[in-house]
Amino acid sequence: MAHKELDLRERRRIEDLLNAKLPVSSIAAEIGRHRSTVYREIKRNAFAADTDEVAYLDGYYGMVAQRKASHRRARRRKLIRLEDLREAVVDRLKAGWSPEQIAGRIRFEGLPVTVSHETIYAHVYGPEGRAEELARHLPSRRKKRRPRYARRPRNPVFPPERSIHQRPEYVKTRETFGEWEGDLMIFERAQGSMNVATLVERKTRFAVLFRNNDRSSTHFMNSLMNVMTPLPRAARKSITFDRGFEFRDWRKLEAGIGTTAWFCDPQAPWQKGSVESLNGRARRFLPRDTSLASLSRPQMKAISERLNATPRKCLGWRTPTEAFREEMVKLR
Repeated sequence: MAHKELDLRERRRIEDLLNAKLPVSSIAAEIGRHRSTVYREIKRNAFAADTDEVAYLDGYYGMVAQRKASHRRARRRKLIRLEDLREAVVDRLKAGWSPEQIAGRIRFEGLPVTVSHETIYAHVYGPEGRAEELARHLPSRRKKRRPRYARRPRNPVFPPERSIHQRPEYVKTRETFGEWEGDLMIFERAQGSMNVATLVERKTRFAVLFRNNDRSSTHFMNSLMNVMTPLPRAARKSITFDRGFEFRDWRKLEAGIGTTAWFCDPQAPWQKGSVESLNGRARRFLPRDTSLASLSRPQMKAISERLNATPRKCLGWRTPTEAFREEMVKLR
């Protein structure tokens, strides 16, 4: 579940349950939150009187807590309040600077207001930054970003045991059939969240392309399973991705159709060279300004068939279609 801050309804409920003398663990269970979340909320947002004369008012009040939390968020959002600073940061992001470079340069220039790279990242991945799609200007793009000093999750999205370095050697040497690579081809901003998913079987270079209307990982994995399920289990043993956020739901792929997922090192797309090569060849038919909404399923199939009908030197001048069919016959 994605992180979600407490809202006013929950804070009022905490106030009522505290007045009823319930322990924090019971309050947490009542509102469906972890007890540490409730402990932290009470500690940070409780009211403390300025003078001893009104010390009897000390305590937790839902409305007061909501106001304190809102003010704290507003203080953090320096790039929302200061337009000139925001424009300077955004201009440099678009110029290809990293948040660290931007923050360091602002300090070097001695400007009256500085900003940390963490604040820049928070803005990029916040509601306003997402609306402007600022993340696409970062040197390394992620869907979300955890603060630098936050605890690492106990169940990492891409665990070490799924690293490409743990992938069996026979996959690397293309000895076995049914080992795939997958990627997404991204298009101009006008296409919105639409993209094209590209798959290639490593031994036969057989390509599958399909339009993907949403970049969410859940949507992509559902579409991928629909495409791969008709194949025999032995023809879809594994698939190698990079570490893009579109592939974070890989466990669904393994649980759903039994296809093992492997992942390249961070910022190392060349480790899945077959699909990168496919993307380059597919760009001849799908340039970045392609109107994806007008691409029909038969048109996508025709592009795949054209790619698969081209003789390949690495296949002894057979076509990927011919090589793929030979391997499928062996599975019967």
